[in-house]
Amino acid sequence: MSADFWAGYGSGAIGILIGNPLDLIKTKIQAGNVPLAAHSSPVTSAAGSEPVKPSRQWSSFARGAAAPILGYGALNALLFVTYNRSLALLNSGQTLESSNDPSAWSLWTAGALGGLAIFFVSAPTELVKCRAQVSEPPRSSWDVTRELWRQGGLRRLYLGGGVTSIRDAVGYGFYFWSYELSKRWIAKENQTSNEEGVRILLCGGLAGVVTWASVFPLDVIKTRVQTWDLVHAQGTHSVEAATQPLLRSNTAPATTAKPARPSTFQIAKQAYAHEGIGVFFRGLGICSARAFIVNAVQWATYEWMMRVLAV
Repeated sequence: MSADFWAGYGSGAIGILIGNPLDLIKTKIQAGNVPLAAHSSPVTSAAGSEPVKPSRQWSSFARGAAAPILGYGALNALLFVTYNRSLALLNSGQTLESSNDPSAWSLWTAGALGGLAIFFVSAPTELVKCRAQVSEPPRSSWDVTRELWRQGGLRRLYLGGGVTSIRDAVGYGFYFWSYELSKRWIAKENQTSNEEGVRILLCGGLAGVVTWASVFPLDVIKTRVQTWDLVHAQGTHSVEAATQPLLRSNTAPATTAKPARPSTFQIAKQAYAHEGIGVFFRGLGICSARAFIVNAVQWATYEWMMRVLAV
C-alpha cells in the first residue's frame, strides 16, 4: 500500500495512545450527569475499607481505548489517502509534490472530503468509545459492541452517525487547512532539521486546536446523542436505588415506561434549555490541551514516516 496509508495508520494509533486519558475526561464532561469520581477519587473502595489498587486507577484512563486504537489507525489512513488524492484532483490532477501552494479553498475541501470518507469507520468507533467511557460499571469496547449489535445490528452501530459525519467533514476541512497554511506562514529559508521539527510540532498542535474549536458544539451534541440512553438509564437506576424501601412488599412492582429517544435536535435543544449556551463549550479547555499535544505528535509521526517510507 501507499506511504500515506501507513503513515496515516501509524500516526493515528500513536495519537490515541497519547490522548485517550484526556479524551476520557472530555467525554464524561460532555455527556453530563456522569460522575468523574470513579476516575479521580483515589483511595478507597466502595466499602470504604479496602484501598483501590493503583493499577485499577491507571487502567481506568484506558477505558474505551481499544476501539479507537483499532479503528483510528484505519480511520487516519483512509483520511490521509483521501485527502491527498482529493487535493491532487482539485489541483488539476497534479501530485502534492509538484503542486505549488494549493489554495485555501482546495485544502479545506480536500480535508472535508477526507472527513466524509471516514464515516463508515468513524461513526461506530466513536459510538463504542463514548459508551465504553461513560459506562458504570466499566465495560470493555468489545462488550459495548456486542450489546449494540444485539440491540439493533449494524444500524445500531451507526447511532449518531449523521452528526458525526457533519462534525468530521467540517473539522477535518479546518484541520488540513490550518496545518498547511500555518506551515506557510512560519516558513523560513535554510531551516535546520531541528527547526523543521519544531515547525511541524507547532503547526500540528495549532491545527488540532483550530479543528476542535470549529466543531466543539457539534462534538458535544454527538456525545450526548450517542450516550443519551446510557446516561439516562444510569441516572434512573441511581434514583431508584436511593428511593427503594428497605422491605419490599409482595405486590408486583410497577412497570416504568421506557422514555422515547429524542431526536438530535431535541437533545441539543434540551441541553441548551437546562444548561445554557455554555454546555456546548464544556470541556473545550481539556480538549484543546489534548488536541495540541496529540496532533503535534501525530503530524510529526506522519511527516517522519512519509520521509522514511518514501526512501
